[in-house]
Amino acid sequence: MAAADVTVPALIEIADDCLILGHRLSEWCGHAPTLEEELALANMGLDLLGQARALYAHIGEIEGKGRSEDDFAFLRRERDYRNCLLVERTNGDFAATMARQLYFSASMTPFWKAISASSNDEALRGIAAKAEKEMAYHLRHSGEWVIRLGDGTEQSAARMAAAVDELHRYTGELFMVSTARLAAIDTGLLPDPEALRAQFDQTIDIVFATAKLSVPEIRTWQKGGRDGLHGEDMGHLLAELQFMQRAYPGQTW
Repeated sequence: MAAADVTVPALIEIADDCLILGHRLSEWCGHAPTLEEELALANMGLDLLGQARALYAHIGEIEGKGRSEDDFAFLRRERDYRNCLLVERTNGDFAATMARQLYFSASMTPFWKAISASSNDEALRGIAAKAEKEMAYHLRHSGEWVIRLGDGTEQSAARMAAAVDELHRYTGELFMVSTARLAAIDTGLLPDPEALRAQFDQTIDIVFATAKLSVPEIRTWQKGGRDGLHGEDMGHLLAELQFMQRAYPGQTW
């Protein structure tokens, strides 16, 4: 199997996670509860967009078919996106957005750290070294909000508990290994996410204990995003994300 056949589909999953969640966070512009929090959400969205751009550019070089980062981001069909279902979930209220951000950053912080330390791809190690620091901030910020709301007023605690009940079922897909991911693990490109799950569980347990939240028991994990099977909300997201490039092909800033 050629290196591109392993690297491209495996890194597309990660890049799509970053792009879609970054876009979701951008939807808070003009709607966040405070000006300071609006800036924080926008900055976290920009961090994720930057990670997606770096990965798409790297994928394009390896693929060698002339596709740019814009081609990957804006000119694919819904079934071609390989992001997990968690990141495409609608923002909901502020508690739901913070819970989603906690789950994602708690999984990606050790993931990027492992890539930075052991991937056989030098360019990817460079991307990971920067992303690890950014994700550590996202984890600290969202964790503080989950604790503040979970251990806050009766209303904030109820909203945070509802967000956890709704979103926890989507976290299993963060650790599932697709065919593309398995090949990347075997070649030393990416770490096995299941090996990092204990760190995720420990982080969630600590935050939830402080926030007086319970970890839901899940019998059936929600999945399908890695196979291109998305929810209805993904179509609405892409309609907005892709509008400019679809309406004005080849437009540049």
